[in-house]
Amino acid sequence: MNNFDYAERVRHLPFYLYPTIEEVTEQAMKNGRDIIDLSTGAPKFPTPGHIIKKLQQACEEPCTHGYGNLKGYPPVRKAIASWYRRRFGVALDPDTEVITFVGSKEGLAFFPLAFINPGDVVLIPDPGYPTYRYAASFAGAEMVTFPIRPENQYLPDFEEIPPAVAEKAKIIFVNYPNNPTAATADKPFFEQLVQWAQKFNVMIAHDAAYSEVSFDGYRAPSFLEASGAKDFGVEFHTLSKTYCMPGWRIGFAVGNRNIIQGLLEVKRVSSSGHFVALEMAGVEALETQHLELDGNNRLFQERRDFAISELERFGIRVMPPRGSFYLWFPIPGNKDSLGFSKKVILETGVIIFPGIGYGDNGEGYVRLALVQDLPRLQEAFKRLSPYLITS
Repeated sequence: MNNFDYAERVRHLPFYLYPTIEEVTEQAMKNGRDIIDLSTGAPKFPTPGHIIKKLQQACEEPCTHGYGNLKGYPPVRKAIASWYRRRFGVALDPDTEVITFVGSKEGLAFFPLAFINPGDVVLIPDPGYPTYRYAASFAGAEMVTFPIRPENQYLPDFEEIPPAVAEKAKIIFVNYPNNPTAATADKPFFEQLVQWAQKFNVMIAHDAAYSEVSFDGYRAPSFLEASGAKDFGVEFHTLSKTYCMPGWRIGFAVGNRNIIQGLLEVKRVSSSGHFVALEMAGVEALETQHLELDGNNRLFQERRDFAISELERFGIRVMPPRGSFYLWFPIPGNKDSLGFSKKVILETGVIIFPGIGYGDNGEGYVRLALVQDLPRLQEAFKRLSPYLITS
């Protein structure tokens, strides 16, 4: 068999840790371990029944069986715009300021392809969701990371981005509530972000996937609430976390119409419209009061509080996050995160994700996803206990 060479853009992609964790997990399963997955950022709650019923009905309609609208089924774009007005007070033109994707990850990956030439600078948070790095690399960008640190509540300090770098930058990725740190941001931060982007003429990509998973009275703002935000960026969102629809792959971007058009141009040559029946179910999700969300958030908060109390028993201090369903905490003894995670998976069957997978500043940390029910989470911590002792 001929071993064909990968293209340079593929061979030079940043190291991707997920396959490594999958391989270790498979080995643990072969060894007979009972697996408790605390690594995957997908809620385990079922999709609400009324959304499933809408999909079933839509599938029966012949008009849904053809190609979908490339920009997105018009009623779902209108539903997205209406949801943004109700939820954030942000006005959007569904024809020019909204586009749908097969999951928000697709849209995040398309953004650099639409606007980056080889050598252009893209600013990436460290630690940060790996897709930002892979998308920028695939487009041939020069990736420059900026740190987000616990002493600054995992918000960037724009003074740390040298002006010479900022002047060359074309895109900055930000993400609140944050993956992996679970940090949150308030409207004054987004005002500061827009002012910085205006100063250096940088496009903003805000990943808001976790905006509806929140606790302790916190309600995440939209980046687009900031004055002038629509002049400089777009916000990516998804139905995956809010409506427990990760496998349905309904994501979208909203905001600057020029950026939306650029995303459409990439989608035009790489994708087709979503299955219309799925997008009709998306309309059902967006237009119906999601009563399950409050209940799900209460369960996430219960799990959060339990997990934090368990970590505190071992002297590991974690500020209770106000958003997302993650805990981000330092490894006892400052062990390397990949080695620690592999050992835990092989010896306990509990899958956690190493911080190094999110960037150099993630080393020494692990991310834990609160996606299992409380009894399974309790069992996971029972198994983890010996590994949380500082030695």
